[in-house]
Amino acid sequence: MTNDNEQPSLLQKIWVFIQKASVFIVGAVLIIALILALPLLTNRNAVNYANINDHFKYASIGGEDSDGIPYWIWKALPVVFSDKLPGEGLTSFGFIQEAGHELPIGFAKSPNSVGLDVVTQNCATCHVGSLRDRTDSEPVIISAMPSNTVNLQGYIQFLADVGVDKRFTANEIMPYIDEMGANLNPLQKLIYSYIAIPQTRDALVNLRDGFTFMERQTPYGPGRVDTFSSYKSRRFNFPTDKLEEDELNGIADFPSVWNQGPREGMQLHWDGNNTSVDERNKSAALALVQPTTIDFDSIHRVRDWLMELPAPSYPYPINQELAAVGKPIYENTCASCHAFGGSQVGKVVPIEEIGTDPGRLDSYTYELASNQYTLFTGISYQGEDQRFTKFRKTNGYANHPLDGIWLRAPYLHNGSVPTLRDLLETPDKRPETFYRGYDVFDPEKVGFVSDVGEENGKDYFKFDTAKPGNSNSGHDYGLDLSSEEKDALVEYMKTL
Repeated sequence: MTNDNEQPSLLQKIWVFIQKASVFIVGAVLIIALILALPLLTNRNAVNYANINDHFKYASIGGEDSDGIPYWIWKALPVVFSDKLPGEGLTSFGFIQEAGHELPIGFAKSPNSVGLDVVTQNCATCHVGSLRDRTDSEPVIISAMPSNTVNLQGYIQFLADVGVDKRFTANEIMPYIDEMGANLNPLQKLIYSYIAIPQTRDALVNLRDGFTFMERQTPYGPGRVDTFSSYKSRRFNFPTDKLEEDELNGIADFPSVWNQGPREGMQLHWDGNNTSVDERNKSAALALVQPTTIDFDSIHRVRDWLMELPAPSYPYPINQELAAVGKPIYENTCASCHAFGGSQVGKVVPIEEIGTDPGRLDSYTYELASNQYTLFTGISYQGEDQRFTKFRKTNGYANHPLDGIWLRAPYLHNGSVPTLRDLLETPDKRPETFYRGYDVFDPEKVGFVSDVGEENGKDYFKFDTAKPGNSNSGHDYGLDLSSEEKDALVEYMKTL
């Protein structure tokens, strides 16, 4: 027992001091950690744009926690791995860089669930294109048209390649991030070095594993994608290395997405495998997000806009007299299948009749359709079950309306015919090879100029109709018209 009047010893005084100092130090560390973490804790809302067109082009659709790349890593990739790019920067893959915006169209910058800014992709990746009058003209950017310059396969393969590159380490990447003016605080640097960079590398390795089927495929080129091979591999773990050859090359053009309201109930997708605009939209979104992360509010906001968005009007002079000659030819030859209200519009034509390349049709199988019904199980939005119910395997390709057809080149589902005028020729007279990705418009034949292989150091993609999935055969309609009648028909279709 100690005396209450006894003074504490020196050791006791030191111990009391240490205890008080420890509390202070711990408190100070916590305060500093909170200050450093504050940007992560307070930056958690996705960006919404007041302008719906900007929202379409730059807003997230929900991939932050499943498919996003941390912002400063994404910025560093084209610098660290510039040797793996076809040109300068990511726009060398044909992405459109709009003035006044940091990211190309189709990319969104928003925070993930822990507040770290990440870059994701949205619907505009595949559905915003560009148009030039001449080689020296500035591109006109048009929303809801096919992304005619975007080489999505090239971008995917770039990400897959850098993930296995030995330079994908914090020691290699962090100096570039610092040089780009990231101004990361010490906590953020630790997160990037020990969490974000290793996890991103692992995610890109997994991406590579999910796209190995591309090694067996015909190269896509700009404006095209194989929707369902990646679906099989990444959503359902199908052994894509065992895919039959006739199931392997379902490569198709990006479609236009304007004026969706009148399309509700039609057989949608190239093969008409679904009649619901909402299911079609969600299915397309799953290329970029997961069923559990999809941002329904963002998707539906864009959906409502696209329901009434009209197709762009033809901007060049039209020979009205010639178009008047072409109108009855269109009504007698094309309207039943391709005009709103036509008896066959939005319906599937059997492959034996339409005769076009069967690759896209064969790629969508009964097995895939049945697996799709498991998607969105247990997920509802505004009280409605989001599970797929309308996907069906078909036996051909669907007749689609031709609104804005002048902007939807190249033609046929696989983009194997460069212009409308070429489509009215017999398959043996259609171009066997041509170039894709060039956005200068050809107002005479209606399509994009397709005989330019290089311009200002940029190489364009040579499309070969002899390769699997690329056949330009079929759609043998209007072939018996005279040359003058074909010219008149093309002139009229400029007005659609």
